Order: sequence, then C-alpha cells, then structure tokens
Amino acid sequence: MGGFEEGYTYFAKNASAYAAATMSDSYVTNVNDEIDKLVKDLNSFEGFRTASKILKGDVAEFWHAGTFNINSALKDSNHRAFVDRSNDFASTDISTNFGDKYGLKYYSDGQASAKAQSVSVFLRFKDYQSHGGTDSLEDFLRNRGYDNAESVLNDPIYTGQIRIIPRDQLEEATKYLERIIRTEAVRRPEQVFRYQETLDMLTDRLSDSKGAESIPLSKKEASELATLAKQGKINAVELGLTTEELVKYNYVIQQAFKAGLTAAIISIVLKTAPEIFKSIDYLLKNGKINAEQFKKIGFAAVSGGAEGFIRGSISSALTFSCKEGLLGGALKSANPPIIAAVTVITMNVISNAFQVALGKKTRRQLSEEFIRDMYISACSLIGGGVSQALIEIPILGYMLGSFIGSIFGSFTYNLGSKAVLSFCVDSGFTMFGLVEQDYTLPKEIIEQIGIETFDYETFEYGTFKTESFSYDTFGTETFEPDTLDITFLRRGVIGVSKVGYVL
Repeated sequence: MGGFEEGYTYFAKNASAYAAATMSDSYVTNVNDEIDKLVKDLNSFEGFRTASKILKGDVAEFWHAGTFNINSALKDSNHRAFVDRSNDFASTDISTNFGDKYGLKYYSDGQASAKAQSVSVFLRFKDYQSHGGTDSLEDFLRNRGYDNAESVLNDPIYTGQIRIIPRDQLEEATKYLERIIRTEAVRRPEQVFRYQETLDMLTDRLSDSKGAESIPLSKKEASELATLAKQGKINAVELGLTTEELVKYNYVIQQAFKAGLTAAIISIVLKTAPEIFKSIDYLLKNGKINAEQFKKIGFAAVSGGAEGFIRGSISSALTFSCKEGLLGGALKSANPPIIAAVTVITMNVISNAFQVALGKKTRRQLSEEFIRDMYISACSLIGGGVSQALIEIPILGYMLGSFIGSIFGSFTYNLGSKAVLSFCVDSGFTMFGLVEQDYTLPKEIIEQIGIETFDYETFEYGTFKTESFSYDTFGTETFEPDTLDITFLRRGVIGVSKVGYVL
C-alpha cells in the first residue's frame, strides 16, 4: 500500500472516531457550562442586603431558568431560557428561544401567589393610584399599550404568560382558583376569565413540552437559596448539580448511539470517496460505467459505515466516561483526539490479534502494524493540534491537520522502515529483534559444504516411454584447469523484515 493511500485509510478511521469523541466532549462541556452559569448567576447576589424572604423571588427566577438550561443540555436540546430582569409593566420574568414566556410569584402562601398571578388590569390601576399615581385611567392604559379600556379592564395583566409558583403551593393555589371560579361564575361572570386563564397557565416549573424542564422549588428552599446567594456560597456539588450526579447512563448510551451514526456517515463518505473518484475517472476515459467499480462503492459504504459506527460509539462512550469522571478524576482532562486515537489503535490491535488467532497473520506482523499505527497516530495528533491552533474553526481545523499529519506519518514511516532494512543488510545489526531472525542454511549451501541431505521417500507412478533412435554424434573434449571453488556466505535480509543467510 502506498504512503498516501495508507495515510488516507488511517485518517478515515481516525476522523470518524475523532468526530464522535468531539461530540461527546461538546455535550459534556455544554452541560458544565450551564451549571457554571447558574452558580455564577446565583452568587452574583453576594453582598445584597435585601431580606431573603424578598430576594427569594429573584433567586427563583435564576434557579428555574438555570436548571431548565442544564436539563435541556442533558437532553441535548438547544432550547434555552433567559432571565429578563425587567421592571416594566407586566413584563415577563423569564423568556425562551422557543416562544414561551414565564412569570414567577413566590408569595407567602398558595392563595396569595394565585391572587398575584391573576391580578387584573383594573386592579393594577387601583394599586397604581394607591401608590401616588396621578395618570387617569385612559392615560394609564394608553401608556401601557392598551387601546380599548373597557375590553381589557378585567383581563389578567399577565395574559399569555405561564405562571410559576412554589411547588409546595401549587395544590393550594389550584384549589383556590377552582373555588373562586365557581363563585365568580354566579356573582361576577366578567371576572371568571382572568382566574380561569391563570389556572390554565399555572405550574411549578419551566418546561418546553419536549422533555426538558426546570427543578421545582419550594418557598422555603427559595429562601434558603437566597441566603446562600447573599453570602456567595452557592456550590454546585452541595446542590447536586454536577455531571456525576445529573448524567445518567441512558444519556451515555443515547450520545454514543448518536455519535456512532455521525461517525458512520463520515466513515462512509471518506471510504467511498476514492472509489467514486475511480468510477468517474473510468467513465471519463472509457465513456462507460464500470459495474464492478460500483459494487466496490457499495461494499465500501457498508463496511465503512459499520466500522465507523462501532469506532464512533466506542470513542463517544469513552470520552463521555472520562469527562464525567466515571473512569477516575485523572482522566477528566483527557483530550478527545487522544481518546479517538487510542480507540482506533485498540480496535486495530483487536482486529489484528483475531487475524493472528486465525493464522492469517503472524505475531510479528501484529507488532509491526501496532508500531506503525502508533507512529502515524502521533503524527496525526501533532498535525491536528498545529492546524487547530492556526485554523480556529472547530473540528475542521483539526481534521485538516490530522489528514496532513496522517499522510506525512505514513510516508515517513515507510521511508524509515526501508532505511532500517538497508541498515540491517549493510551492517548485520537487527534492531533489537525488530527483524525476524532465521539462521536456517539454504539447501544449496549445505550441499556445497559436503553435507548430504535426504528427502522423505515418495511414491511415484511408473510411466511408459517409447523407444527412440538417435544418430551417433561427435563431441570434442575440453580441458579445464583446476580452480579453488570458494562460496561466499553472508547474513542479510532475505525477505520482508526477515534476516537469514544469503549466497
């Protein structure tokens, strides 16, 4: 196999494993980033003198947005929530990139929280007046974006928002709203809508209906969290917000499967690309399609996809396990390219070992291919690292350098191997056993030094030959002087990485 082809083949294997490892690394990084962001946001309240019972609502906003984002990252979703920190009239507390808007009320009990979530436009106007507001009702409404006063006075100011309250108040708030809806349906039917709309939108958590949701928080927990936040003592470990605690094995399996599929696609593309190029070249030169070539493309796609999926899945699972600390704290900093390279080398060793067990390869061939893979892998890692530093595009930068490094490694390894063998031929030095030793004397040499040999007796069938007649011929006698017959025998390379005696 030529240096380029050999290097390309190794790169194709490494690329699929690297892509899968990078996906898992990115997954874990995203989860950790969201955890770190939540801790930072909560600790930003350090030094606040606001009482915890008042500050708890602000803390709850960051808690719900942050834990939702963590859970969304765990679900490998791009859905995210954001704390708006707006004090505008009826503004949302939490917005999302998937369209939902949330408002939070953490009051003394369920009834109080439900009342706050269902307050009407008119009630808010009366509250405005009680705090010294001088605008007329018309000006009040117009300044807040309302056009028709009569039609909105009884509407809840938080219409369209999902209302979050403490988890320990949800049952009480629900019962209160159901009771007042029944009462107002008889007394003041125009008030029913705001209570019913609040009931329909009431919850204790943030959710995207796709599986991602925040961790519900009770009123007491919110107050305790506010106290810790004011002291700057929010700790992810104490809150159970670590990847070791949050990441379950089903997430590992899901990510490994997803990464395996991606790796399979990459492997198919890289493995079929040369065969497709050959088919196109044949078509241009001969004006027709080579059916056999298309068979090779199909075989390459099937085998490449299967191998890529296995390499990708294993590489992803190993990366996941390392980053999560499942294999020990020392491996949490393991780099995805190294994990990918180890995966490829290990799988090659397993495959070659199986070939040795079947008698299709020798142990020396296994060790030689292992050394070659190690060398090419090192060149691939170095090339990828240098390229990534120069080209800061994720994955692409590394892939380009890895490809160049693999080709360079293959060429230099082959040149080095030839140099070693030449050195062995010239010097007789056999590189500490890297060259197979065979000191069996050839049969021709044994006969020349006068040692008689014999072959095992064999049975041959008798044959019949017809008698023939030939004319007498005359031949001249020749004279040869006596000479000293000397045979030169030296040790050298008689085969691929094999040393023996040469005439």
